[in-house]
Amino acid sequence: MHVFITGATGWVGSAVTDELLKAGHEVTGLARDRNKAAALAAAGARAVEGTLDDLDVLRQAASSADAVIHTAFNHDFSKFMEAAAQDQHAIEMLGSALEGSDRPLLVTSGLLGLPPGATEKDAPGPGPRKSEPTARALAERGVRAATVRLASSVHGIGDWGFVPILVRMARETGVSAYIAGLQNNWSGVHRLDAAKVYRLALEQGVTEPVYHAVADEAVPFKQIAELIGRHFGLPVEPRDRDHFGWFAHFAGAELSASSAHTRSVLVWEPTGPSLVVDLDQPGYCA
Repeated sequence: MHVFITGATGWVGSAVTDELLKAGHEVTGLARDRNKAAALAAAGARAVEGTLDDLDVLRQAASSADAVIHTAFNHDFSKFMEAAAQDQHAIEMLGSALEGSDRPLLVTSGLLGLPPGATEKDAPGPGPRKSEPTARALAERGVRAATVRLASSVHGIGDWGFVPILVRMARETGVSAYIAGLQNNWSGVHRLDAAKVYRLALEQGVTEPVYHAVADEAVPFKQIAELIGRHFGLPVEPRDRDHFGWFAHFAGAELSASSAHTRSVLVWEPTGPSLVVDLDQPGYCA
C-alpha cells in the first residue's frame, strides 16, 4: 500500500512512517523544508515539499496514494484558531482528492470535549478544532474517512507534548501543581503503540468511524504532577486555574477514555511502557 502522510516527521507522524515502512508499505510524507525531506529520505520514505496551506500539493499527493493519514497540526497555541482553520481546510482537500474512490483517510484528533471515560461511540462537543467533524462530514459524502483519537499524552523519550509543558511550568514557578479541588484524569499511549493503531486500521480497511489510541485509560493528573515534582525536587501543591494560564483548559480537563472497542476490532494490544512508568525514567523530564 502506498500511503501519503502529513506531519510525517512529527512526534506521531514519524512513528507512523516507521511503522508502515517496517510493515512493507510505501510512504510519501509531506515535508515543509529540505531538512525534513532529507529526514524522510533517510528513513526510507519519499518526500513532497509543502505545508498544510499548499492545498494543490495535498490534492496531488493524496490523489497518487492508496491511503492518506493526516497527523499534522500546528501546535502554536497562540494561533490556535488559525491552526484549526488550516487543519479543516487541509482535511477537506485530502477528502476531496479521495472522493469517489474506496481509498481511506485517517484523520487525527484528541479527547477534549468528550465525556469522562469516553468510548469510540461518543461524539465530541462543539469546539474550535474541527478535525473529527470534518472527517465525519466527508464520510457522509461517501469518503472512507475515520478519526484516530489520541490519548492526552502520547509519550516516549523525546516527548514534546503536554508533559514537557508541565515540566517547564514547574521549573519556572518552583512548584509542580495540580488544580485545587479537582481529581481529573489524563490518558496515555506510547507513541509506538499509537502508530500501530494507524497501521492496523489501514490494513483492516478502516471499518470504524473512530479509533482510540489509548493505552492508559485514566491516569490521575495529580500523579503526573507528583512524578514531575519528585524528579526536580519540587513541592507538589494544589493551585487555582490561574496558575496554569492558557494551559488550564488542558490541565483541568477530564481526559480519560476507553479503547476497548479499538482493541477488539484491530486486535491491538499496547506493549510499550505505561505513562507512569515512562515518566519515572531518569531523563524523561530533563
